[in-house]
Amino acid sequence: MVEESEKSAASAIKEELDNSSETNKNHHGEESDAEEGEIIAADSDAAAPLPPPRHPLEHSWTFWFDNPSAKSKQAAWGTSIRPIYTFSTVEDFWSVYNNIHHPGKLAVGADLYCFKHNIEPKWEDPICANGGKWTVTYSRGKSDTCWLYALLAMIGEQFDYGDEICGAVVNVRARQEKISIWTKNATNEAAQLSIGRQWKDFLDYNETIGFIFHEDAATKDRGAKNKYTV
Repeated sequence: MVEESEKSAASAIKEELDNSSETNKNHHGEESDAEEGEIIAADSDAAAPLPPPRHPLEHSWTFWFDNPSAKSKQAAWGTSIRPIYTFSTVEDFWSVYNNIHHPGKLAVGADLYCFKHNIEPKWEDPICANGGKWTVTYSRGKSDTCWLYALLAMIGEQFDYGDEICGAVVNVRARQEKISIWTKNATNEAAQLSIGRQWKDFLDYNETIGFIFHEDAATKDRGAKNKYTV
């Protein structure tokens, strides 16, 4: 009986050794060179999972911010404007948009811009100098949704004259919030009227809106009149 038990145990050990030897063979059926206790690297064919695909935009865009606490009556207009972040994919846009304050949460006097990369949101910028702007107005705290719709229409290239667009700005004031789209060539009436009409449709905005030339705004301040209306 003892002898049979010893034979059975010996057979079990041999079978275990055979199985161990089999697992140490590589996929070509050759003996592995790994020594006892050595960690064998994973098969190179088992690649790491790929990152999710990104969706590039036609243009890169930059968010800018003008902090009301940094403004000074003595400082030249535009000197307190600072770039926040430049994005070039759909995913990066949402990452930024979801982590900055929307107009309703901004302090009175703040200005938030989104302009094509390498265009500064200033009248003096060479690309903006001969342009103008369309403006829509909302009561305080009511512009968040339309600000988002304006951004999506711009970066999603929804305008027929998208090349004419420089960017958009929301101005937060005590009693109202104004959203404006800046364009390049104010004298291109057909392009400006098309942009104004399409923008109203995108926003489902029913009131009349006006277009002002930057040149008039710079020289006449609050006395500048609309050159086009839709």
